[in-house]
Amino acid sequence: MPNRQGSIHLFRFAGVDLYLHWSWFLLALWGIESRSGQYGSMAWSVLEYLSLFAIVLMHEFGHALACRQVGGTANQIVLWPFGGVAYVNPPQRPGATLWSIAAGPLVNVALMPLLYGAYLLGGALGWADSSPDALNFLWHVFYIDVVLLAFNILPIYPLDGGQILRSLLWYGLGRGRSLMVATVLGFVGIVGFFGLALWSRSVWLGAISVFLLLNCWAGLQHARALLKVAKLPRRLGYACPSCGTAPPLGDYWKCVQCGQGFDTFGSGSVCPSCSARYATTTCLDCREKASFGEWQRAVISGQ
Repeated sequence: MPNRQGSIHLFRFAGVDLYLHWSWFLLALWGIESRSGQYGSMAWSVLEYLSLFAIVLMHEFGHALACRQVGGTANQIVLWPFGGVAYVNPPQRPGATLWSIAAGPLVNVALMPLLYGAYLLGGALGWADSSPDALNFLWHVFYIDVVLLAFNILPIYPLDGGQILRSLLWYGLGRGRSLMVATVLGFVGIVGFFGLALWSRSVWLGAISVFLLLNCWAGLQHARALLKVAKLPRRLGYACPSCGTAPPLGDYWKCVQCGQGFDTFGSGSVCPSCSARYATTTCLDCREKASFGEWQRAVISGQ
């Protein structure tokens, strides 16, 4: 996944920092130049590319704000040549994850009637004769929004469609198995992307295919780790306040002071080796932190 390295901090909005990777400028030069023949003035090509930037940005803010709405963490967006990535960490529940992912494509859905309505209005006002570049611009922006929506909802992990599919499967299969199924199906879709890239001799599609492959492989490894953790024996009397899962039995927590592994629930959140005391304990299933009291109250409230 892209990170802040090589990126420029643009601004902060609603508690979310936006970063733009330097390679966006190279893509902008190529994109503006390739679209210059569509308009009578280069200014319209620049405006079209800025519109693409705005649509991607609104899509990613849809993810971030939806994640915040369900109690998750979302404080960073990185825009780079393959689009954008909103770093969201929703509560590890299928409903919360589903809403956090689906909100991005829903932004594109909401834009469709607005953009198409603007295009129809321009046609009704006679822009085809008086301002053909403006009417052409509205059509192309509408087309960009539709293409981005269609691409993102493909059921190929890690695209939004693949993650939505995983969230729906989560209800019946659980967290680990749902991710495993989604990534396996994702590999099938990625093979199709590679085939399309070879058939069309498109370097761009090939690069997208490699990006999807690397992230799908990372998702598969994460699924294997989740399934391995799910099989561990569990300690009764405690439950994670975030995901409701009981903690595993064993020395799976590592002391940051002495580096020794210990069972934090067996030792009362104190490292047996160096006596370091911890105010919160991390859930090995969802990675959220909570105090001992919260782990105990989660069991009581769940009864």
